[in-house]
Amino acid sequence: MTHTEITGRPRAGGPREQRHSPRPASAATARRLRRSLLHLVLAVVAALYLSPLLYMLATSFKTREAAGATDPRWIPSPATLQAYEHILTATDSPVGRWLFNSVLAAAAHAGLVLVTATPAAYALARMRFKGRGIFFTSIVATLFVPPMVLLIPNFLIVNELAWVDSLPAVIVPGAASAFGVFFLRQFFLTVPAELEEAAELDGCNRWQIFVKVVLPLSKPALTTLGMLSFLANWNDFLWPLYVLLSPESLTLPAGLANFQNANSIHYDLLMAGAVIASVPVLLLYVVAQRWVIEGVSRSGLKG
Repeated sequence: MTHTEITGRPRAGGPREQRHSPRPASAATARRLRRSLLHLVLAVVAALYLSPLLYMLATSFKTREAAGATDPRWIPSPATLQAYEHILTATDSPVGRWLFNSVLAAAAHAGLVLVTATPAAYALARMRFKGRGIFFTSIVATLFVPPMVLLIPNFLIVNELAWVDSLPAVIVPGAASAFGVFFLRQFFLTVPAELEEAAELDGCNRWQIFVKVVLPLSKPALTTLGMLSFLANWNDFLWPLYVLLSPESLTLPAGLANFQNANSIHYDLLMAGAVIASVPVLLLYVVAQRWVIEGVSRSGLKG
């Protein structure tokens, strides 16, 4: 007697299973096809975003005649460092000084934002006090105030403090960041409360819990906020033009704007200045991207 006659079921591996066996292979092929198509789309989008940067970099290595030619080419021939030599040694446009001012101002501004926003965000996330919701709502509401509205009041304050034409004028205003408070508060809400309760049982007070438990777990969010604050100050253009007057006090965006007005047809010099302004922030992101991605994913600001 056959296996089917004895058990009433077809043998494993029989025609019924063999009839369905091609399906997993076809599903895997469809997944690979979708993945390949997605990678192709991402590659095209990445090329569209990178093409201006690559052309800017290529133009900075061209001669002045090639950079201003009516039939521009991607590959510089011959390649030269003439634009960088000129822009870094020009006495009327101290690009090196502007770069130093920008790095110092952006780093100091990012540090102040972290110092002011971190304790405020922790208090709004974990501490219970009367009017906490009103305080948080008022802070978030300031995000909807146009920055142009604060231009004249901030200038009057800076002028009263005698900070005009000095770096504190571009470091201190905006250091009390409403966005920083909101961003870190969202992150602190994701920290398990059990960790703080355990530290409290071990005899830690609120400050010790904040310093020894919460802050070590908040490195991704702190790194992300610090980088965003650095970029905001680094890219600031209008405010430095108002409060920085002498050429030696300018930051890089404001200085390059004046440099562009003086060299409007020297595209090689303009592209070299743009490359110098782009390299520090690109290097900063390459170094901090792991913490930035983790901080954004855990702070409720995805997408």
